[in-house]
Formats: sequence, structure tokens, C-alpha cells
Amino acid sequence: MKKNKGGKPKFNYVWIYAILAVVFLVMTFLNPSGGKQVTVDRVLSMVENGDVKKISVINRSRAEIYLTDKAKKAEEYKKDIPENAFSGSSSYTYFLSDIGDYEYFNNQVNEAQKDLSASQKVIINPEVKENFWDNPLVSIVLYIVIFGLIWMFIMRRMGGGAGPGGGQIFSIGKSKAQLFDKDTKVNVTFKDVAGLEGAKEEVMEIVDFLKNPKKYSELGGKIPKGALLVGPPGTGKTLLAKAVAGEADVPFFSLSGSDFVEMFVGVGASRVRDLFKQAKEKAPCIIFIDEIDAIGRARGKNAMQGGNDERENTLNQLLTEMDGFGTDTGVIMLAATNRVDILDSALLRAGRFDRQIYADMPDLNERKEIFNVHLKPIKVEKNLDVDFLARQTPGFSGADIANMCNEAALIAARSDKKQVEKQDFLDAVDRIVGGLEKKNKIITPDEKRAVAVHEAGHATVSWLCEFANPLVKVTIVPRGRSLGAAWYLPDERQITRTEQMLDEMCATLGGRAAEKVVFDKISTGALSDLEKVTKQAMAMVSIYGLNEKVGNVSYYNMDNSFSKPFSEKQASVMDEEIKKLTDQQYKRAIKILKENKDKLLLLADQLLEKEVIFKEDLEKIFGQSAADKAAENKTKDSVKPEEKKEEEKTESETEPK
Repeated sequence: MKKNKGGKPKFNYVWIYAILAVVFLVMTFLNPSGGKQVTVDRVLSMVENGDVKKISVINRSRAEIYLTDKAKKAEEYKKDIPENAFSGSSSYTYFLSDIGDYEYFNNQVNEAQKDLSASQKVIINPEVKENFWDNPLVSIVLYIVIFGLIWMFIMRRMGGGAGPGGGQIFSIGKSKAQLFDKDTKVNVTFKDVAGLEGAKEEVMEIVDFLKNPKKYSELGGKIPKGALLVGPPGTGKTLLAKAVAGEADVPFFSLSGSDFVEMFVGVGASRVRDLFKQAKEKAPCIIFIDEIDAIGRARGKNAMQGGNDERENTLNQLLTEMDGFGTDTGVIMLAATNRVDILDSALLRAGRFDRQIYADMPDLNERKEIFNVHLKPIKVEKNLDVDFLARQTPGFSGADIANMCNEAALIAARSDKKQVEKQDFLDAVDRIVGGLEKKNKIITPDEKRAVAVHEAGHATVSWLCEFANPLVKVTIVPRGRSLGAAWYLPDERQITRTEQMLDEMCATLGGRAAEKVVFDKISTGALSDLEKVTKQAMAMVSIYGLNEKVGNVSYYNMDNSFSKPFSEKQASVMDEEIKKLTDQQYKRAIKILKENKDKLLLLADQLLEKEVIFKEDLEKIFGQSAADKAAENKTKDSVKPEEKKEEEKTESETEPK
């Protein structure tokens, strides 16, 4: 027998099943019914032929027919006589499951043997036998035992879910939270969390309060009841919670928001009650609910679910447990979500989640720290420029950077390299952003030229627009769903101005404009460009208030609304302005490309030849980019007047007379 965690032997139910199997086999072999069952008509035929020696009627319901010695040897009966399982000898008894009325059967036998001699006539011997298995009480007990074993088996199969009582039918209302304490130490600390300095500082304060409560309570301060980690996916919210579990020397309950959701009504609220009951018993402690939006959605927003939504009941119970009567306990709530906009306002108020800690996308310095963490286990080349990698990955989250480092290691291993080089990381960025390179994709020469012209159009317009994103490279190598791509390195702006958005729209439409200028035709290759431009124009008009005709209004977060917060007339105006914006930038792109058509064609030819061209190649064709020229002019204009006078004076003094 196995031993459980407490050291006591754990009973194995396999022994019960084995014993029952042995009993069943013994019953089968020792059961006196071993012959073949035949019908009454055949028995009468056997009697009429003189092949029956004796008939014994057991309990006036079952007949045992014994053959004569001569009949035993007949071919007619040999095939019907089974061999005894133990001795191998033949059993000469035939059984009838039901003979009907005893008197009627007796008369039938006498009628069948009326023409036989006295020596051949069969005598019917009525017998009474007590059969243990025919006892009704035994049958009832046997059925109860079998049903009980099946019930036990089902209960065991339903058991074994996550957490205490997980999956068991009688424990379905129990919490599924995973407990981390001194016995189950988490090996993640705040040192393992790169970046997120502001978020770490706020969370560390909660941990410090748990470790040194006197420092705060002496001044009358109270520990925050809850903190909500908010931010885009992959920014390290769950990792930050793991660090809290590793640093705080208190019990840590961890579970997901979906763990409260079940097909049975009332289970979610029951699990919330059980979770807080366990937490209060181990207070002070921390409860962490990941993806809390699974149960924390704003009430009454979804009209399709009616008024008795199970999630609302769960949320109501959670609100009561977090800040209701009798909640003055040392339980701290920690939760994470990337959809704080859909959470219920009662959940976000002070007293429940006192703090909202924002985990934003990492900036340049934070990306460098994240790279240093993820590059530790990887064999990289000496003097690898981590600053360069950080500059090449704007908009990457911590999870993206971890994936990039792993992808670079896989690419290097695929090439049988001994260490991961800078180019492997650049290839990893291409793989993550653009998708897998498709070298075997069949493209006709006409299609390839169309792709080259399209991508050259993007590159040309973005190069000649001052506020467009800086270009890194252009390629016509198929990756993922795209046949080519222009790669940019976006500036990390905190605010975006109208001219910047217009230049980006113009550069995005440069591909379709190039097709129009060169071929005087357009194709379906600009689908993703049109989607991007349309979304940007809609955002300018309906969200950011950057359109003069529509005005300073914002219709943000309209996706889940059944009715729009504007009139049909306003919708018509917005449609016109969106179309006007896109048309203006499309015409602007065509004008730029017509003025530089010779350079556009030269760039397209180089793309067809090399398949990949970089920023340096564009400088040779177009010269300095519009953005670089503007930056130089700003630098000259920023020189102080005194400095200008000094420069002029120095120049005049050094001029030859």
C-alpha cells in the first residue's frame, strides 16, 4: 500500500477489484449449470427417440435432462455436450431455464413416450434444491455492492483536480487556489524582474508593510487592501506577482479568474467564500487573481445574459469579501488584467483596489535591462552590443524580448554555430515581426516586379516625408502572409501630432500609389495598408478630435455598444472626413512619386537584384532623408545669437586681406 503525505498507508482500491474478479470466476466454475440450454420441444423430441435416461425437475421450474449411454456416443449430441472446465470430462446434463407449468410439462413428456417400451420410458424426479445465488436477499445485496463500487470508482475518477478539493463532486464549491508558503518556496525575486521600476517600487512597499508593519502602524498608516496590476500583455504583471510570492514571507494564494467560473450555478460565489475563509485562517497573507476580468466585468453591460448572470453573483461575493462587514483582516488582494477598461467601477474603488500599478511597455533603458536578464543563459559572441539590440526593438514587451533571445539561439543552433551572433538576433526580429521566411514560394516575374515597385513606393515616400518613421530596410523576401515589407524603427513618442500621423498615412499609401504611377493599375496587395490607414483616419476623426469639421469630440470605446452616441448626420460627416483624409494622402503620395519616378524605378530595380536593401542604399539614391535634413536645420536654428556672433567674428578675423 502507498503512503500519503501524513505517513499513513493509503488503501489501494485495486485489491477490491481483484477480489471481486476472483469471486466471479469461482462462482462461474462452481455454478452447477454447465450444460447447454435447450427448448421444451427438443426435450420432447429426445424423449420420443428414447435418448433420455432421466429427467430431474428442480424446484418445479428447471429441468435437468440426462442422456442414455447410447445417446452420448451419437454424433447428434457430441457437439452439444461441453467439456468440464476442471476435469476435461463431459457433462451429460441439459438445462432448461423455464419449463412453464410442471403438470403440463409432465403430461407432455408422458404423451411423447407413450409408444416406448417400459425400459425406455423416462421417470420425472421432482427435486428441491436450495441455491444460494437464487436467494432474493443475496441478489439485492450483490446489486448494492456493485452499485457502491461503481459509485466509488466514479468519485475517484472525478477527483484529483487542481487545488484543494479540485474536481470532486462534493467539493466543487471549494477554492482551487494554489498555496505557496515556506514549504513551497518560489525562486523568483525582484532582482529577476528587469525594468518596471515604478511598479516594483509600489509592490515592494506592500511587501515591506507585511515584513515591518510597526513602521507604518505607529504613524497611523494602514496597509493597502489591494493592488491591481494593469498593462498590455507580456509586460511582466504575473512575473511581478511571482516576485511578491518569493519575497513576502507570508502565505500566497494564486489562482486565475476563470477558476471561479463553473457550469453549476452558485459555484463561483462559493469558491470566493472558501478562498477568503482559507486566507483569513492564514492571515496575514496575499491573494493573487490573474486575469481578473474573467469575473470582474462591469455589471449590466451584457444585455444578452439577463439579470441572473453567474459572473455577477461571483463578482458581488468578491466585492463583499474585499470590503464589506467583518473584512478587517490581514488579507491583501493582488490582481492582474490587461482590460482594466471593462472592469466594474465598484471593484476599482479605494478600499478594494487602493492602487492601480501600471506595467507599461519597456523603454530603451528597461529593454536593455531585460536583454541582460535573458542573455545570461545564452552563449553570445564577445562584445555583443546590447544597446543596439535595445534600439532595434521599440514596442517589444518583456515576453517579446525573451522570445527573441530564444529564437536567436535556435537560429544559431540551426546553422551549427558555437555562439549566438548579432545577425542571429536581427534574423530573430525579422522572424517574430514578419513571420517565417518562405524561400520556396512560387512568384511569377510580373508579381515579383509588382511587389518590388510596391515596397519601393513605401520606402520612397517615407524617406521624403519629414515625420514618417525612420526606414531600416526594404525586402521582397516573402515572410508569413506578406510578399514583401518595409521595416521601420518608430520613434518612441509620448504624444503624436497631426502632421506625424498624416506623414505615416502617406507613407503607408505609398505602395498602392507606386503601383498606380508605374503600371497605371492597382492590385489587392495593399489590403493591410488600407486597413491601417482607415483605422488611423477613423482614430483621428472619431477618437483624437484632430478633425476641424467633426470638432473636439471623442467617441472612444464604441465596439460593444448596440447604439452609437452620435446621429446619422454626424456619422455621414465622419465618413466624408475619413474619406477626405485618405484621398488627400493618397494624392500626396502619387505627387511625391511622380516627382521622383526615376529614383523610384532605380530603387525597384535594386530590390529585384538584391532582394534586401538598407538605409545606406537609399542614401546613395535619394541623398539625405527629409527627417535628417529637418534635424540639421533645427540644430542650426538652436544655436544662440551670442554663439553666432562669436562665429562671425572668428570668421572675419581669419579671412585673408
